[in-house]
Amino acid sequence: MYGRSGRDAGGRRTSDTLVWGPVNVFVMQSWIGLAVLVALLLVKGFSLVNALAHRADAYDAAGKLTKQKWVAILAIGFVLQLAVFLFYLGFLGTILNLGFTIAAFVYLADVRPALKDVMRPRW
Repeated sequence: MYGRSGRDAGGRRTSDTLVWGPVNVFVMQSWIGLAVLVALLLVKGFSLVNALAHRADAYDAAGKLTKQKWVAILAIGFVLQLAVFLFYLGFLGTILNLGFTIAAFVYLADVRPALKDVMRPRW
């Protein structure tokens, strides 16, 4: 607590006493930005691990890019996301990171379901 004693003559709290301090919008923005960076790091890590888990011939059977290309795209995106998380890379790093984030979501929305469909056993 900070401020004066915190109570007026009637025992009520005064308006200048805050228990946790003032809400700083810049601190909130920093925490939200950190949460987004961590969430995107997890998404890119999951998509990279998932791409590594499938066989190379499944990509050809699904009619998608080869496994090597998807793994390269997702690995570069993961490393770039990690670099953005640890260091500030400026405008170019942000734009590149956005492109690789879109690639990871394309993998998760288009390639992964196609690979699951190809790998599903047919009886």
